[in-house]
Amino acid sequence: MTPISPDILSALQACVGADRALTDAEALLQYGRDWTRVHTPAPSAVALPGSIAEVQALVRLALERQLALVPSGGRTGLSAGAVACNGEIVVALDRLNRITDFNPIDRTVRCGAGVITAQLQAFAEEQGLFYPVDFASSGSSQIGGNIATNAGGIKVIRHGMTRDWVAGLKLVTGSGELLDLNRGLVKNNAGYDLRQLVIGAEGTLGIVVEATMQLTRPPQDLAVLVLGVTDMAAVMRVLESYQGAMDLQAFEFFSELALQKVVAHQGLQRPFETRADFYALLEFEQNTGADMGQAMALFEHCLEQGWVLDGVVSQSVAQAQALWRLREDISETISRWTPYKNDISTTIARVPDFLAEVEAVVTSAYPDFEIIWFGHIGDGNVHLNVLKPDALPMAEFQQRCGEVSRWVFEIVQRYEGSVSAEHGVGLLKKDYLHYSRSAAEIAIMQQIKRVFDPRGIMNPGKIFDL
Repeated sequence: MTPISPDILSALQACVGADRALTDAEALLQYGRDWTRVHTPAPSAVALPGSIAEVQALVRLALERQLALVPSGGRTGLSAGAVACNGEIVVALDRLNRITDFNPIDRTVRCGAGVITAQLQAFAEEQGLFYPVDFASSGSSQIGGNIATNAGGIKVIRHGMTRDWVAGLKLVTGSGELLDLNRGLVKNNAGYDLRQLVIGAEGTLGIVVEATMQLTRPPQDLAVLVLGVTDMAAVMRVLESYQGAMDLQAFEFFSELALQKVVAHQGLQRPFETRADFYALLEFEQNTGADMGQAMALFEHCLEQGWVLDGVVSQSVAQAQALWRLREDISETISRWTPYKNDISTTIARVPDFLAEVEAVVTSAYPDFEIIWFGHIGDGNVHLNVLKPDALPMAEFQQRCGEVSRWVFEIVQRYEGSVSAEHGVGLLKKDYLHYSRSAAEIAIMQQIKRVFDPRGIMNPGKIFDL
């Protein structure tokens, strides 16, 4: 860890309180990293502000002393966007965790950046409403971090990304200014929407300290259907069949190897005895008695076409939750193998050909590695995970995977897709940004960064270098 000078530590304590400026090794490790394990965390200190004013005080101190700040939320990111590995000061927003100003007419609520996603979901449920952005880390991820990464998750096919639910936000810029953006307005065409620039900027433009979040009506009587599917091309045919006839809440897929890992390590049951190369998980509302009938008729159609081998539909809320765990527990399960992750996407219509090319490259390049496929394929996003063999040194593993990633990203570029569909760029994807963004786009991003953060103190080195 990088030591901090006594005078800077004293100044930090003056900003947030003596017991809220941490320098012990355990705190530096805990707050200095996210779910990635590629970079060694080496912050100089951790500050835990309890108010917006304290965040502003920290930024002014950083300006005065030319200190680098790394905003930190729930630290569940998968791109090293919240990793502090160069002596930065981590600004952990855990204490900004209040939910206030619920507006039942506008269906909005104000959240501090440190509000846990599941906390907002539970609050919405108490009001008879619904916050639909959901993912496996909802029990620990924070709203500020979700906004910084424009988090997606399992409901995107129906409800969109985080940016679709941010009605307003407050940002402390790299100059220490507090911007109150959009203020919950539904219609606001008075100039540029700076709110949308901030969403997905990974803390490089400033620190999100508060957000006004939109809520909606809760879904009714959800059912979950898991299907065993013959191959990736068949997964897309199943999607097309169901989406053409029903409004789906979610459409996920995962591979047989992913299922094996989850069943073995999470104490879950296989959905049915039949084994398939891939599995599709569909969620839909049963608004009328005809909805289940329609779902079963489509299942029969997919069986007749040879796309589907077997299937099961939930008969209770508990069974639906158990089926969801088969998909949602994958990331946690495979984390013990320190997987090399690729979070890629293209337009939905191009997914079958796109995946066929990616799979051919990956299968050829990694004959001795275990490959885990899963993703939100209904929105064009898939996750490719290469598991590290226990005996292989991390440096060699990363080097081998990095070589193949370039081949994969060349395919992404040809399909006009994204090298980071929902995890962000951070440190892990920085070298590959040009596969998804043109030189002109990157240059404009860099100019925007300089306007919001003229001294370059906000999460430096993430997304791109200046």
